[in-house]
Amino acid sequence: MKMSGLKTPDYSHLHSEDFQDVYEPAEDTFLLLDALEKDAEFIQRKRPCVCVEVGSGSGVVITFLAQLLNNFSMCLAVDRNPKAATSTKRTAAQNGVAVEVVNSDLLSALQPHLHGNVDVLVFNPPYVVTPPEEVSRVGSSSIASSWAGGTNGREVLDRLLPHVGQLLSAEGVFYLLVIKENKPGWYR
Repeated sequence: MKMSGLKTPDYSHLHSEDFQDVYEPAEDTFLLLDALEKDAEFIQRKRPCVCVEVGSGSGVVITFLAQLLNNFSMCLAVDRNPKAATSTKRTAAQNGVAVEVVNSDLLSALQPHLHGNVDVLVFNPPYVVTPPEEVSRVGSSSIASSWAGGTNGREVLDRLLPHVGQLLSAEGVFYLLVIKENKPGWYR
């Protein structure tokens, strides 16, 4: 199952109008791709059955993971923004991979079904430090919901973290992108 020549998924089908409502791949996206590529052999050896990306945005990260695994795994993307969910479907199709997409807040719609079954979990949360009211004010289809993180940039992250241990399989791994302002060593 080893792949060589991993490349960034094609997202040329998405245009500036799409990125008015959907997070455009940026440095943080590419950092996650780099981490997954660095761990490619490790991930492939695990032969994961279920891979999940929370907050899939454009779909570039979950599409990359599906390519990495050569469609061997069930890849699932979740985003609360319906336009992001659609963009994720389009990106997967553009790159010829199978990704199931669910429009849901974090994993609320799927959590009972995923309990103990997620082999690879990926999350690039809204991590920008903003006033707390920014997080509660943004709507599900607002572009701000993709970056407004509230206090310490952790308000959305702190809603998911308590469930990660229950979601992951015995050998599951979690890829999380944070910045120092998010106080990564601190957990409430």
